Amino acid sequence: MSALVAAPFCRFEKTGSPDLDGDETVLGLIEHGTGHTDVSLVDGVPRTAVHTTTRDDEAFTEVWHARRPVESGTDDGIAWARTDEYLFGVVRTAESGRYADAAASLYTRIFELTRSLGHPLLARTWNYVSGINRANADGLEVYQDFCVGRARALDKAGVDPASMPAATGIGAHGGGITCVFLAARGGDRVNIENPGVLTAHHYPAEYGPRPPVFARATQLGPPDGGRLFISATAGILGHETVRLGDVTGQCEVALDNIARVVGAENLRRHGVAGGHTLADVDHLKVYIRHREHFEAVRRVCAARLSNTANIAFLHTDIARENLLVEIEGMVS
Repeated sequence: MSALVAAPFCRFEKTGSPDLDGDETVLGLIEHGTGHTDVSLVDGVPRTAVHTTTRDDEAFTEVWHARRPVESGTDDGIAWARTDEYLFGVVRTAESGRYADAAASLYTRIFELTRSLGHPLLARTWNYVSGINRANADGLEVYQDFCVGRARALDKAGVDPASMPAATGIGAHGGGITCVFLAARGGDRVNIENPGVLTAHHYPAEYGPRPPVFARATQLGPPDGGRLFISATAGILGHETVRLGDVTGQCEVALDNIARVVGAENLRRHGVAGGHTLADVDHLKVYIRHREHFEAVRRVCAARLSNTANIAFLHTDIARENLLVEIEGMVS
């Protein structure tokens, strides 16, 4: 990878407003709103809609940009576009009573595509999971069912769980499972952990037959054009949910965790130069379980994040039933 090539970045736009005509930097479009659509490739741009909130005035479109894409296509249900250095893709599996087999197929196809196109390093994934806390046809929680399938795909592809990048696993109100991913040809990608939280793939068996697999953050690209992608982060210390029933407390702990991950001491521990504070985190998606908690979460975020940060607040379920809020973001 050229040391001069900046990593992809996103902007939040009002849904329906982006004028893409003539914009040769658009890599992908993800609409967040009150409905879902199939994955498609429109004018060379992968796109889909995910049902991640319950009010139309909270809808927005996540527009991903990069150096001009050189190729796009569809492959085994995946819509993708790539530059010489980076690959963006979207894939969905339909609603089902069981998800392990479908999730295994979904991630197997992702691994096969990233390798065949020459972008084998996953750098960020987002998994929008319909009915994430419900029981599947066998009584297993849907999120745990999804984790079983993803783990099978890693086993089949010979992928080390420790190599999996920053990720989000969050609820959706319909649409099965949609996976959005970024991958890189090679070069500068560093996965980053949080010293205050147990590495996800080391979680004990109480969290499911197969643990989730993701890093707490991933640094991608050169120092002058890199992005630090921060996983969806919650009120967890060690492996346990803290401040049970207290949305303000959980939001504070989530932000503390983000600050710890992006801080200079932790980045040095992972061989990454520099350091950041919460004021540097932008393009945040804040997922809130209960509508009545929106104002409390907004107040905490307003007090601790930059007043110029782009923040989207979304009403949806979260991977653990005792989690009330989860926050992700990016540092450029």
